Formats: sequence, structure tokens, C-alpha cells
Amino acid sequence: MTRILGIVLAGGEGKRLMPLTEDRSKPAVPFAGSYRLIDFALSNLVNSGFLKCAVLTQYKSHSLDRHISMTWRMSTMLGNYVTPVPAQQRRGKQWYLGSADAIYQSMNLIVDERPDVIVVFGADHVYRMDASQMVEAHLASGAGVTVAGIRVPREGADQFGVIQVAEDGVGIAEFLEKPADPPGLADSPNEVLASMGNYVFSADALIAALEADAKDLGSRHDLGGDLIPAMVKQGIASVYDFKDNEVPGSTPSDRGYWRDVGTIDAYHEAHLDLVSAVPEFNLYNDQWPIYSLGAQLPGAKFVHGASVRDSIVCSGSIVSGANCESSVIGTNTRVEDGSTVQRSVLMDNVVVGRGAIVRNAIIDKNVVIPPGTLIGINPDEDRRRGFSVSPGGIVVIGKGQKI
Repeated sequence: MTRILGIVLAGGEGKRLMPLTEDRSKPAVPFAGSYRLIDFALSNLVNSGFLKCAVLTQYKSHSLDRHISMTWRMSTMLGNYVTPVPAQQRRGKQWYLGSADAIYQSMNLIVDERPDVIVVFGADHVYRMDASQMVEAHLASGAGVTVAGIRVPREGADQFGVIQVAEDGVGIAEFLEKPADPPGLADSPNEVLASMGNYVFSADALIAALEADAKDLGSRHDLGGDLIPAMVKQGIASVYDFKDNEVPGSTPSDRGYWRDVGTIDAYHEAHLDLVSAVPEFNLYNDQWPIYSLGAQLPGAKFVHGASVRDSIVCSGSIVSGANCESSVIGTNTRVEDGSTVQRSVLMDNVVVGRGAIVRNAIIDKNVVIPPGTLIGINPDEDRRRGFSVSPGGIVVIGKGQKI
């Protein structure tokens, strides 16, 4: 059997998600009421049958480490594990200099496990993927690295690393970093293949590439920016088109769904993808579940004529005589009489007081919204009160922030 080690890169600082990352790393940011962002990458690996996974952490990692330790417990009898690995400074007195350096400094994981193949996933995207199909394609190609690519419109290519596919349809001819005007795909001229930040490496090829990158004084030591382009130049890189991935239980509407939720507006929009009757991303696929730690709380309750439409309401929450629409309500949250919540994300332990209006907002944990408060109605007033307002007009109230 092919020995496979999963590595999840979870050291992201997540500056563009402030203030949600004020007190936690980006992969630890809650999502969809019941999950953390890292749960999607780990669920994909585990559902794919890859049961030895190391999570490389760095910034503000306490809540992430705790979540992994409490949630992701595998069978020790079979030698399976998901383990957080902090920056260890094994190669010198410095923190991780980039994603490639993070793996280089954690080389002991590879030496100890002795895998044939190393699957490297990012920790902060929302999607489903059967990674075993990508590994099969990688082994069939004989490449040193296989890069997962997703089709995006050409006009949005300047936001991604773009893969230019070789004439054989398998190899990578060139890896373009956020190009302004890249060539389209042969079978779809208006689309390009953007890197998803997911990679499959042959172990020997990865070790050689990491050692060469560590000696390169001009390198930023980044996987997508330095290591992959170097392997493309060596002619040992192939591409895996995400559209070919078949996930059990996927629906026509959510097949091929992938979202980078690295900004407040993208994070908010991804939540709205969950709540319609036919969601763009279906959380209720029991053939490919997203795992997390379930709260030990009673079911959600709706009383006093509460009206809840196109919303997810998590356990322990009570909506009392209020109106909730197109929103995600986290655990143990209270929405009181006469209040309105629209197109918003409320995390755990939030209280929305009587008569308050919350619209187009993200409310982090442990926030109490006083009765009659208006949020998301007047952006200038929201800024004056010290709330963050995104370019798209989404109001964000940080964890425990006083109003």
C-alpha cells in the first residue's frame, strides 16, 4: 500500500479577516455555526482515507490547538492521528518564513513517518474533495508534484496563481502568479485553472525541492510562489482539474463548490450560500460529512410566534417572537422578542435584545446587543461606534466587543 501523510498548513494570520482573527488564527475562525474553517480540510482528508495528519500551526494557535485536541481523535490502536504541530525552530531561531519553510522546519514529521506520498492542503477554504482521486492521478502521472486547479473566469485570474496546462493536458507548462491577461483553457477559452492551494507530492521530490529552496537566498519560501514554479521549471509538475473530482452525495448545485473565505465579504457570502432551500453548498450530505465537535446542548427552540426563514439555527439557541431571515445563528444564542436578524452571521453566546435590528452583519462570540440597537442600517454610524465595516458594507462586531 502507498503510505500517505497529510499535512495541513494552518499557520495563517488572516489579517483580511480582522476582527474575526483578533483573538484566533484564520483556520480557527468559526463557520456555519457548528464548525471551524479547518474542519473542511481535515474532513476531506479523513473521508478520503488519509488517517495520519499533521496540522502546522503558528499564529494565535491556542483555540485551534484545543479544537483539534478535543475534536479530532483517531484510532490510536491503528496508529492514526490528527496532531497539531507548533513552530519548533528546528532549523534555527526563526519562525516560519513561508509555507514551504513551515514544512522544511517540520521535516522530522516526514522522516519519522516515511511516507511515499505527502498530501498538503490549506486550512481555510470551504469545499468538499475526495483527495484519494487526486493521489491516484498523481501516481499515474509519475510527476513529482500535482497541483489541484479550479476553473475561474479569466477576468478574475489576477486574484490567483494560474496554471498554464501543457499540450499533453497533464503537465504544467507554466505557473503564473496573479497574471493580468493569461491565456484561456483549450476547451474553455474564457476560463483559466487557478491553484486551489492543494498539492500532492512524491516524498523524495518534496524533500529535494525543500532543501533546494532553503538554500535559495532569494526565495520567499512559499509553496505557490517559489517551490511549485521551481518544480514546474524542472518538468516534474502536473495538474489535477477539480471538475473531475466526484464526491459521494454531492448535488448538481454544490458539485465543484470551492470558496476562499479570506475576506470579510467572501466569508459573509459563503454563509449565504448555505441557507437557501437548495443551497449552493450542502452541509447535509451524510455521505461525505463535515466533522466537528458537537455542543452538548438541547435543540434549537422557536417560541412566541418566531418567524425563521432560509436560516440555520444551531443547538441551544432560542428565537423568541423575532424575525430571522437568510442568516446563520450559532449555538446558545438568544434572539429576543420584536428583534430582526437579516442576512447575518451570529456566532455562539450572542444575545440580540428586544427590538434590535441586525442586518448584513457578522457578530462574533459573546456579544450582547442591547434592546433597540440598530446594526447594519447606517454604515457611518456603525463606524463611529467602533465597528468594522467591510468594502462590501458588512458590519463586523468582534468577539466580546461592548456595545
